[in-house]
Amino acid sequence: MNAHVNPKTTRREVVIGAAVVGGSLLVGGCSMGDMLSIGAPKDFGPFGPFLKIAKDGAVTVVSKHIEFGQGSHTGLAAMVAEELDADWNKVVIEQAAANAKVYANLGMGVQGTGGSSALANSWMQLRNVGAATRAMFVQAAAAKWGVPAGEIAVKDSVLTHKSGKTAGFGELLEAASKIEPPEKPTLKAPKTFTLIGTDRIRRKDSAAKSTGAARFTQDVQAPGMLIAMVAHAPRFGAKVKSFDDSAARKVAGVVDVVEIPTGVAVVAKSTWAAKLGRDALKVEWDESKAEKRGTEAMLKEYREIAAGKGGDKIKWEAFDVHGTGKAPEGEIFETSYEFPYLAHACMEPMNCVAQIKGGKTKLTVASQIPTMDQLNTAKIVGALPGSIQIETLFAGGSFGRRGNFQSDFVTECVHIAKKAGKGNPVKLVWTREDDMRAGLYRPMVLHTVKIVLDKEGYPASWTHRVVTQSIMKGSPMAPKGVDQTAVEGAMGSPYLKATPVVDAKVAFPDAGVPVLWWRSVGATHTAFVMEHTIDQLAKRAGQDPVAYRQALYKKAGKDGARHLAALQLAVDKAGPTTTPGYTRGVAVHESFGTVVAQIAEVKMEGDEPRVGRVVAGVDCGTAVAPDQIAAQMEGGICYGLSAALYGKVTMTDGVVDQGNFDTYRVLRMNEAPTVETHILPLTGPPSGIGEPGTPVIAPAVANALFAMGRPATTSLPFVKG
Repeated sequence: MNAHVNPKTTRREVVIGAAVVGGSLLVGGCSMGDMLSIGAPKDFGPFGPFLKIAKDGAVTVVSKHIEFGQGSHTGLAAMVAEELDADWNKVVIEQAAANAKVYANLGMGVQGTGGSSALANSWMQLRNVGAATRAMFVQAAAAKWGVPAGEIAVKDSVLTHKSGKTAGFGELLEAASKIEPPEKPTLKAPKTFTLIGTDRIRRKDSAAKSTGAARFTQDVQAPGMLIAMVAHAPRFGAKVKSFDDSAARKVAGVVDVVEIPTGVAVVAKSTWAAKLGRDALKVEWDESKAEKRGTEAMLKEYREIAAGKGGDKIKWEAFDVHGTGKAPEGEIFETSYEFPYLAHACMEPMNCVAQIKGGKTKLTVASQIPTMDQLNTAKIVGALPGSIQIETLFAGGSFGRRGNFQSDFVTECVHIAKKAGKGNPVKLVWTREDDMRAGLYRPMVLHTVKIVLDKEGYPASWTHRVVTQSIMKGSPMAPKGVDQTAVEGAMGSPYLKATPVVDAKVAFPDAGVPVLWWRSVGATHTAFVMEHTIDQLAKRAGQDPVAYRQALYKKAGKDGARHLAALQLAVDKAGPTTTPGYTRGVAVHESFGTVVAQIAEVKMEGDEPRVGRVVAGVDCGTAVAPDQIAAQMEGGICYGLSAALYGKVTMTDGVVDQGNFDTYRVLRMNEAPTVETHILPLTGPPSGIGEPGTPVIAPAVANALFAMGRPATTSLPFVKG
């Protein structure tokens, strides 16, 4: 990624901000980041856009990534604090403004949080910020004291010299701010870290969230604020044909009713008035282009496509084809797996505050992809994207839902503010039912697998077909080749690497149901298919599932080495003895650069599986914050287990059947297992951790049930009905 350099730009701005553009600078011309950031704030302090140091020495790290429970704010701050040698107890975090040029996710090219990339894409960027700033303070102290810089030590925001001289950051602030930063600051060797990788790193937002001081979008209050709710069509793709708002306008507190592209909005002085007004609306919908099929009919079509009966309208795209030639002979194993639509079911439903006043637009919202929200808002209000101000708040979860190409709930709010706000801030509120029925689900998926086994019981050929909707089709990020979000986890699997002949393809039939990435995206189903299939093959071969995997990882060579290590760690830590009354199941999977092995202990309680203990072995590169990694494993496993046990969105004649947690059951606290997390002691850049724990638990549970002697699981959720 490149960036235009203004002739007046100082070397300090270039050096400290160099990691923003990956160190690659373009003189002349204009980059995408430049264009998207026109009108955005440009004034940063002497230490660049990621760091502020106050006169009292207080250190503020500016986070370009949103905090929605994954702990990224704390991890990002620790990277800076480690290289800066700042007093961790006095480090605070501030959310960055929306600015695609300065605060781009280096893996995405726009400002956004997702793909478990927050720490991974910031690793070198923020370490360089901390190291460069430390060097500036050291040079300032050396000049002031008349001593060599190499003789100055820094610890907990205090610089010291063997002569006894000391000074805090605050004392040297003015002098340090005038020092030119080094072009290539010296970074610490991992063995010298005193903060990264230690349990000293604890969440910086826990206290505020525990006391209620933390600010979420639903908490926002402002003079003259209006509240809006939207009546959406019951079927996806339907549009407003006509509506009668006479009864709605009679509700006390309702101030306006307006049509927007996605429905009819009721604007009121309170949430309750907005709801009552919406309930009183009479809307007639044009369903000529609506999706009217139920999920059973759609799944039937998927089965026909997988069987080769899709006709000319279906195009199969290869995601792994190798070793083609004469098909081997041997025992044949065949199976299929079906996965339902899933809702994200965030604790905080979608909401947004928009204000259009004096030619300026401000959004106050938990923005997961600020650049996308700026772009979509700019189209509505007729402004430059960079001029759209976004105050990004904490979010009560996302799991992918708050970051989508159309900025659905954000643009709804902007449309309403434009039509009915009259300069006042407008808060859009979605109920749980709105959130559950508005779409953007994890896609429904069908896999079929046909494997020919060699004489030792290992795969000699592997034929794999996947049928699902494409998340990326028609999006600004539409791929030129196969949509890898649908097959990641199967594509590149060490099991396929270990198989001599592979024919793996995917088909993307169209459907009117809006779909989106869901925590761990393609791995949500590919992990299950690959790992549950392996246990069935191991049983046919008369082998222990762990030993069978180990043999395949060795066959895969370097592509299986990390899986082998993570599996061995989990096995060692689980110990030889299973908890009485429970049966063990194992699964190993890589997603977002991280390999996770899980051993789940499962028993049946009536007709429902109960997971008592999960042991996880994790390979995630440098463990920046071990305690937070453990927390993410616990949260990810519970989230994945919830979906595996109960998660299912269905439609009858195109109308979603589920509306709240009474019909979309989720895991309760008393059902949560004990999770033990063990991390391989590695160096190198950190990889993702927010999502990789999620997809592994479902196959681990399925494999435990299979080990009990129960039939293989060919569809989720485990609990039917």
